[in-house]
Amino acid sequence: MTEGAHVLISVDPDSSVPPYEQVRGQLAEMIGDGRLPVGSRLPTVRQLAADLRLAANTVARAYRELEVAGLLETRGRNGTFVAPGRDDAVDRLQRAAAGYAAEAARLGVAPATALALVRAALDAARPG
Repeated sequence: MTEGAHVLISVDPDSSVPPYEQVRGQLAEMIGDGRLPVGSRLPTVRQLAADLRLAANTVARAYRELEVAGLLETRGRNGTFVAPGRDDAVDRLQRAAAGYAAEAARLGVAPATALALVRAALDAARPG
């Protein structure tokens, strides 16, 4: 993403999905499908928060969660960028996760319940 480029995200204040999760999910989807390629620079937390009319902590939480997931990297004062080094399996799982999250939101399933279902499925898939 070049300097001054905009990330097209919308937040629905009436959604049952928390705003940070809406931001996280949309960014993850854009990274997963290549709309935000490796090396793209994201807006600062303050800038994106101002653009979306959210608290800076809301956007910071979304960025942190994406960084923990390996999708973003923060380069100190240089900014936040789409992280390199993801492999095809992670990209495919990211797309599947984005689809699952969208379906859970469409069905009105609370994020905590959707996560519990995924954890249960992962536990059931473990050998032994």
